[in-house]
Amino acid sequence: MCDDIHEGLIHDPTVSRRTFGLLSAAAAGGLATSAYAADVVEKDVEVKTADGAADAALFYPAGKGPWPGVLIWCDFLSLRPVFREMGRRLAGEGYVVLVPNFYYRSRKAPVFDGAFDFANQEHRAKITPMRALLTNEKIEADAAAYIDFLDAQPQTNKTKKVGVQGYCMGGPLTVRTAGVRPARVGAAATFHSGALVTTEAASPHLVIPKTKAAYLIATAQNDDKQRPTEKDELKKLFADNKLKATVDVYAADHGWCVKGSPVYNEAEAERAWGELLKLYKANLA
Repeated sequence: MCDDIHEGLIHDPTVSRRTFGLLSAAAAGGLATSAYAADVVEKDVEVKTADGAADAALFYPAGKGPWPGVLIWCDFLSLRPVFREMGRRLAGEGYVVLVPNFYYRSRKAPVFDGAFDFANQEHRAKITPMRALLTNEKIEADAAAYIDFLDAQPQTNKTKKVGVQGYCMGGPLTVRTAGVRPARVGAAATFHSGALVTTEAASPHLVIPKTKAAYLIATAQNDDKQRPTEKDELKKLFADNKLKATVDVYAADHGWCVKGSPVYNEAEAERAWGELLKLYKANLA
């Protein structure tokens, strides 16, 4: 899991229960709610897991399919409007996209009301107990349930591989997902990920040899300064296991891909998005 919490990672003024409720109402009716969503169907769904039912957002192109499936792991604050927008945008490119609330054991999304300040200890204290429930075993069980849910959708092309992508703490979750379903996951992408190489016995990087996916590791420049050897260790690990991978440091800080973050960097976010689409086009076959 992501143990690195960076001040100011996300400040999303759109995160409120009223806003989220309005978006959810539109989604329940399959209505488009974004400029990216002209030909996209959006639905609020529940995914059955070993511990209950995870609330999630499902997106897929309008019209005839089927299309490859993609799972998105959000950052520290889980499912909220900015990640719904990502899901709609990706679905518009020809994918069936599932964006779950990984804190479902504690609270339905959005899990935090109002703007979130990582420098505020009271704000962080409200999320920490929810996060503590996400053990590696729980994450892996949930990942399997999410992929099985995608495969059960009539819009999903089950002859194609599945993609998975994650942001911040969603980075390690992405790697673990590729290990849970190595025969299904054909591409995995992380953006400003939490630590992927640690000294812990359950370090995420130890899962990589069990996977068969092609990888895109997009690292923030300030994360690279904190973990300067990680990129080289990952490159060697991918090469040793004959896995296709692009490991790159972006000229932007942790959180740069997420609109609403004070460090959002549109140019680098769009570059990362373009690389993501190349990864999926080449490997979800």
